[in-house]
Amino acid sequence: MAKAEPGASEELLILRSSIDNLDAAIVHIMAERFKITKRVGRLKAEQGLPAADPDRERRQIARLRALAHDADLDPEFAEKLLNFIVSEVVRHHLQIADDHCGSNCEGDD
Repeated sequence: MAKAEPGASEELLILRSSIDNLDAAIVHIMAERFKITKRVGRLKAEQGLPAADPDRERRQIARLRALAHDADLDPEFAEKLLNFIVSEVVRHHLQIADDHCGSNCEGDD
């Protein structure tokens, strides 16, 4: 449970403890998500596919906005969060592609 604060009610401490647990779950879920997207990045690099997939990103934004709406979460927030996550995924994919390419790819010397 959260550390006691002078003047904090038991209910506040319980709610904060729940928030702390949810934050931990989010971190673990994001770590698992990035493990999978890094595997996707390796496959894309092996297959010579681009790091970003704008069509999929548009579909994902629409899907997550609908999920957010149904969950009574601000769809704008869900879109901003997904855009942040996707930008990090694309950064990883570019790095993976660069690492994969190495000296095996044609380029400017």
